[in-house]
Parts: sequence; C-alpha cells; structure tokens
Amino acid sequence: MAKSFDQILSDLKNRKFAPIYLLMGDEAFYIDRITQYIADHVLTADEKSFNQIILYGKDTDATTVDMAARRFPMMSQHQVVIVKEAQDMKKIEDLQFYASSPNPSTILVLAHKHKSYDKKRKLYKAIDDKGVVFESKKLYDNQIPGWIDKYIKEQNYQITPVACSLLSEFLGNDLNKIANEIDKLRISLPQGSQITPEHIEQNIGISKEFNNFELIAAITQRDVLKANRIINYFGSNQKDYPIFVTISSLFGFFSKILLYHFTPDKSDKNLATVLQVNPYFMKDYHTAAKRFIPKKTVEIIGYLREYDLKCKGVNNVSTSPHDLLRELIFKILH
Repeated sequence: MAKSFDQILSDLKNRKFAPIYLLMGDEAFYIDRITQYIADHVLTADEKSFNQIILYGKDTDATTVDMAARRFPMMSQHQVVIVKEAQDMKKIEDLQFYASSPNPSTILVLAHKHKSYDKKRKLYKAIDDKGVVFESKKLYDNQIPGWIDKYIKEQNYQITPVACSLLSEFLGNDLNKIANEIDKLRISLPQGSQITPEHIEQNIGISKEFNNFELIAAITQRDVLKANRIINYFGSNQKDYPIFVTISSLFGFFSKILLYHFTPDKSDKNLATVLQVNPYFMKDYHTAAKRFIPKKTVEIIGYLREYDLKCKGVNNVSTSPHDLLRELIFKILH
C-alpha cells in the first residue's frame, strides 16, 4: 500500500508496523528519516543486540536478506532488518518471493534512494500488496521556501521571509543539506527564536548583503552601484556564487514578472498564489512590474537564455564568468 511520509510516521509512532517497507525515490531526506525512526524506536536498546540487522546494498544480496528476514526474533516481539542503499543490491528482484509471504515478526526496510523502483516489477507489486510503499520525490525550487518555513516551525522556531529566501537560494533543494544547516543554526539559538538574515550570516556563512536575493532587489530598484558591488563580490567568490545559479535565480524572477503582467487579477492575494511567492514580497513584484514592462521583460528573458548558453561555452571562447555576468546585468539595467 502506498502511504505518505506523515501517514507512515504516524503509524510507526502508534506502533502499527508493516512487515516490509519499500522507501524509494530521488529525495533522500524522507527515506533517511523513516529509516532512522525505525532503527531508533521499534526495538529497545537490549532487543537491538540480537534483533536488529543493518545491511548495505552493495555488500549484500537477495539471498542474504531473505535468510535474515525469515529468522525469528529472540526475546522480542519483532526483529528489524534494514537494507541501506538498496538500489545497489544485485538481483533485488529475487526478494519478490519473500515479499509475497513475509515473516510477520520481521520489519524489513528497503531504503532504495536516488531513484524509484520500477512499479511494473513483481517485487514492487508484492510489497504494495503485503507491505508499505513510499515514493519520495524531489521538491521543485518554488516549494523549498514553504518547506523550510514548515520544518523550522516544527522545531518550535520562526524565520523571517527574507531569511527563508536566503536559505532557499543558497542551499538549493537538497533537503538533507538544508535540514543539517538549520539544525546547526538551532544549537546557537534559544527555542522559540525567530531566525533572521543576521543569524544566517553569523552561523552559516551566507552573506546577508551579497547574494542573489539582494542582487534581484538591486535590479528591481535599478540601483546600478549596488548591483555592481554584488557582482564584483560574486566574481571574487565564484565557487560560492556560480554564474549559472545566479542566472537561474534571475530567470525565475523575471519569469514571474512576465506572469504578473498577464495575470488579470492583480490583488496581492491572487498574485501571491499565481506566482507561488510569500505575500510579504508582493511589494517587490509590484515595483519590478512597473519598471520592467512586458516588452523589456521578454527581452531580459532572452538575454538570460543567451548568457546561460555562454556560461556553458556556447558562442563563448574566453570571456570569464565574472565578465559575462557584468555584461548581462548591464543589459538588464539599460
């Protein structure tokens, strides 16, 4: 049976266990969280000594997993068998025979990360029938700020919209990476604190002054001096601020400006929904839309496509990323 992350975690907390779990997909965060919860909470410390087995896909095979799962627990109601990196296991499909009739006292976890298992295969169908299947999909970039806000609130903290955007822009869409940085940040702050850009700069090292978020703000205000200060900083720190990430951020912003122009209902509530942005930032989009009319916005999107190719070497032999970015920002602002 296919279940969501929240459903699985709720069942586990209520000690409602399935005999076999297939945790699969591109996003490792939820797979890791479910696997770790089972490893930490199903058995007591004493029971784990005899009844918890951790295997790794590249070092095991279906026969070994089958034999381990068919054992009966010693002085415990359950035994736990976890196969990490199950995507690396050879002949994993051979587990279909065990999955079709699993040992009810075993909890077998197949952590199949970085890709989904073929739903047409017999093993998938057997687990879907007898156990639990969870598919963990990558979030889209525009879903990351909402995920960050939710995750931080679950830890009994708050975060400002600007700080949330900073984390999203700098850390990308790797949820494990984002969660690890947030968890490190929480260590230095009392519970219930509101996380600000200053906290992020001090504890994570993301500059609150020189980042893509501030570059977009400078462009929106047509602040040429500030925009050039930021791209000069990027030029001196190209490893932390690669040009293709900046172009991607700018493309996302101006795509939203174009959508803004062609949305009939320009109320803050409707636009925030259509553009999928925090309502806090709507004033910036109103300002940008006034300064970048539809014709100019389309022109800018064309520049962004052109310079995206140039930074990858297309029609560009020797121009440095810093000079490319400087040319691009000049064309956007003039």
